[in-house]
Amino acid sequence: MKILVILPNWLGDAIMATPAIELLALQYKDVKFTFVGSYASIETLKYHPLCQRAVVDNTKEASNRYLATYKLANELGTFNLAVNFRNQLHSSLLLRLTKTVVCISRASWHSMFLLSHTPKISTSQHLVKQYAQLAMIDADNWDGHVPALALYIQAQKFNRATLGINAGATYGSAKRWYPERFAAVAKEFSDKFDIIIFGGPNEVEMANEIENNLKESGVRNYKNLAGKTSIQELCAHIAGCSLFISNDSGPMHVAAAYQVPTIAIFGPTKYKETSQWMNNKSTIIRHDMDCSPCMKRECPLTHHNCMKSITSNEVIEEVKKLGL
Repeated sequence: MKILVILPNWLGDAIMATPAIELLALQYKDVKFTFVGSYASIETLKYHPLCQRAVVDNTKEASNRYLATYKLANELGTFNLAVNFRNQLHSSLLLRLTKTVVCISRASWHSMFLLSHTPKISTSQHLVKQYAQLAMIDADNWDGHVPALALYIQAQKFNRATLGINAGATYGSAKRWYPERFAAVAKEFSDKFDIIIFGGPNEVEMANEIENNLKESGVRNYKNLAGKTSIQELCAHIAGCSLFISNDSGPMHVAAAYQVPTIAIFGPTKYKETSQWMNNKSTIIRHDMDCSPCMKRECPLTHHNCMKSITSNEVIEEVKKLGL
């Protein structure tokens, strides 16, 4: 059974699609997946044991994206089933051009015109459930159960209990808590945990600010890995952590996939839709605001109270409740 899966672009969304992928693997016999997606999503999911091929979609960078999509479709060939987790014209077109008969994608003007199965999926539920319902729309015997997140990158083993700090959030500044407050939490538990500061290439400055705060506080048992890890290394290191403190972000979902106890700090986003999925030791810290969730990349009112009102002491107390 050859199945083409068009992965979501964002790291966290790609990870939230993994239960749907596991359901597809259970539903059909002798499954061989071809994954197509962004660099981040492919680097995270290409280690799936049933992944036969993983292709980074670079059509957006082409001078003529329609022609590039046509060429990619010819390169991929035809499948028994194709599932599109994006809601985008070029993704729908890609599925159509592979000449795959059964193509599943969320209902939109382009998918309904181009593809065979285009269900309307309620957005007022967790994104993991949305993806699962989409993938199983043609399955008659699905009982509605949605499994846990699944990543297949081996966890890094540390010699000492390790606290991971992730102050970044690629989506925008509105989702980011403050470096000095992350540092204050890390300092509080530095006698119990070694500390790793995580971050992407565009979050090095923020990570350096955390590092400087730790230095000024006399903390030395830390590593600053911001901008220094591949996606595989990022996942492996997060998987090896004993505790993870993070904004709503892709790394937060990595931690959930490995059941790492997590304090997740939410501000402008819909926590009921993108919170950690099936992580038994996960705590969300958020404050109700009249303006939240605004879902904006930057605070449109400029006060950022949804994040500013969350104190370091509040996070410290929630960590203590985990009883680690």
